[in-house]
Amino acid sequence: MKKTILVFTLLIVSLYTLFRVSKYSLILGETSIEFIIITIAVIFFIIGVYINKKSLHKSRNISEEINHQKIKEMEITSREYEVLQAISKGLSNKEIAEKLFLSESTIKTHVSNLLVKLNAKRRTQAIQIAKDHKIL
Repeated sequence: MKKTILVFTLLIVSLYTLFRVSKYSLILGETSIEFIIITIAVIFFIIGVYINKKSLHKSRNISEEINHQKIKEMEITSREYEVLQAISKGLSNKEIAEKLFLSESTIKTHVSNLLVKLNAKRRTQAIQIAKDHKIL
């Protein structure tokens, strides 16, 4: 976090300095406005590419191992596990019911059972607990 704050602080200071220098060189008549605009555009482009590479393309080192033993210990049935996976994808009860060819009330029952087995109060909390136990 400190590194991010430092980088953005340096970025803001350098851009402020660039604008000040360009203002004075424009007033003195040493450079044209087009050159200043092109320079600022190129700098913003380079900064954008850098931020894009740093923030959007982080490599994920998340282990894809699912702890099947923990699923058995928590007594989660295969159908409940399917419902849990669908919940993790953000599907509603109705969408899950359509996907699994079940009634919506059956899905509600499975969700309730999952919440009890995972000791969660909400669906989002159940997903977090499942990820912590590495069953998702």
